[in-house]
Amino acid sequence: MTLEQLRIFVAVAEQEHMTRAAGVLNLTQSATSAAIAALEDRYAIKLFDRIGRSIRLTDAGRQFVIEARAVLARAAAAEAVLTDLTGLARGSLSLAASQTVGNYWLPPLIHRFHQRYPGINVTLKIGNTEQVTAWVHSGLADLGFIEGDIEDSGLSISNVANDELVLVVAATHPWAAMTKPTAAHLKDGKWVVREPGSGTRHVLETVLSGLGIARNEISIALELPSNESVRAAVVAGAGATIISRIVVANLLTSGALVELKIPMPSRRFFLLRHKEHHVTQAERELEKLIADTPQ
Repeated sequence: MTLEQLRIFVAVAEQEHMTRAAGVLNLTQSATSAAIAALEDRYAIKLFDRIGRSIRLTDAGRQFVIEARAVLARAAAAEAVLTDLTGLARGSLSLAASQTVGNYWLPPLIHRFHQRYPGINVTLKIGNTEQVTAWVHSGLADLGFIEGDIEDSGLSISNVANDELVLVVAATHPWAAMTKPTAAHLKDGKWVVREPGSGTRHVLETVLSGLGIARNEISIALELPSNESVRAAVVAGAGATIISRIVVANLLTSGALVELKIPMPSRRFFLLRHKEHHVTQAERELEKLIADTPQ
């Protein structure tokens, strides 16, 4: 089998659709289908079940995709060693970040890095804290940036910035006139939260726990997959949330949201790297740029 076949197989597995995978890879649908068929024919095994227009990995496919990703990660690491020898004239840097970091804090830094080193192709994947950790651990990302605490003996973890969290409600919310809501108010109110595995969700539950409020004692009105959807729901009056200040700064300034004062822990942004991963010059330069940027 070839690396190209593995790349096509992984893309189809992730997209669960042959045409979408072909678009991601900039290939024709027929070439994509032919690569999958060649793998299945060569090893006399079925990797996908065809369900209407969608496809799903078989049990064999689910086992194989783990190995395929590992091979591609090792190939990318080998390529990084060679391209690193050319200095910063060309190369690639694969980043992964959780939503608050990836949507608000990291993009200006990526822009500055690109201005300095236009020959380096920087890509960014965004997921929640657990997903980013898994991508870095498996080699699908060179560096990860998260806002949640994690423990992984295979990764080096360093603090790169601090984040400020706020409790907010819509200006029309009953709590908006309060200087400081009580624990009883927080327990009885409705909440808009991120999904489990999110660093922001973890902080919300930690804050409430510190006030003596258990997770099963609050009423969750909505559980949403992004900061933007949480913010929009809170503005519409769906409930309260705890979220990073950088996500809602403009809405606090405009008065659409109101900040309420409760004891709030500080939160840190962390950089993740696999301990066995070759540290490229591009990675070192990005870290230096971050370190030199005022927080």
